[in-house]
Amino acid sequence: MRRLLLHEGRVHARPSRVLRDLGDAILLTDPDEPEPFWNRLEGLRWPRDPEAFDRRLTQALVQFATLARQPHIWASPIHDAPSDLVARLAANGFRDMGSGNVMVLTDPGPGNAALAAQLDRGVTIERLARVDGRAAERAAGELVAVLLDAFEADPRRAPALEQDTVVSLGHPWFTHYLVRVDGVPASVARRATFEGASYLSSIGTAGWARGRGLGGLITRYASADAVRAGSDWTYLGVFADNRVAIHTYERSGFKRVGRPAPDLLLM
Repeated sequence: MRRLLLHEGRVHARPSRVLRDLGDAILLTDPDEPEPFWNRLEGLRWPRDPEAFDRRLTQALVQFATLARQPHIWASPIHDAPSDLVARLAANGFRDMGSGNVMVLTDPGPGNAALAAQLDRGVTIERLARVDGRAAERAAGELVAVLLDAFEADPRRAPALEQDTVVSLGHPWFTHYLVRVDGVPASVARRATFEGASYLSSIGTAGWARGRGLGGLITRYASADAVRAGSDWTYLGVFADNRVAIHTYERSGFKRVGRPAPDLLLM
């Protein structure tokens, strides 16, 4: 799990965020964006002794204060230490903002079958990698438009998301996937593959295109490519209450790891 957390952290650190392995925790920070998602501690291995734990927590709170960021911890029950970490953080004012699951690919069969199957009429899939210049800008615009629709996100986020997407389109780690239906962008995903692991993210389908199995299709393509690229681990994250997505990923060969992980903010 620590390997996957570090791997995911390195993905999220692109292009300008800072990832630090503190030994007993992993810290991701964004010097420009205060959004908690980009400013968090995870992979905690803190002391069990109450006094030593309180000292370490105080150090972490001071570090967040120095960075002018809201204290934010991704807990991972059964992987973090001490074993009652979540309860201790709750006693110190942290609140769960919504739990998530890590899911790993255990069956490559659905992905291989998807690559071998014929696509439905009007459906095409593009793999976008090592794209730069005007082509990257155009692609980023289409990818982000689908994501904003899929997650009903604030359109004002588009410029920042497009900037990050342009960077990843030109980076050797990343491959973006774009499904079109009759030429119209309908579903997207992103794969980051390096050091023997692949992280799938930004998986979403525009509202008008739902119910056609495109989310599962694009997930299977990305996971099959990850295996063919030599990944020992292919994984993704999903909110614990998103039953539709979890079912889609399970049918695509993924299984949940451990228990739901609380997303803890100091309120």
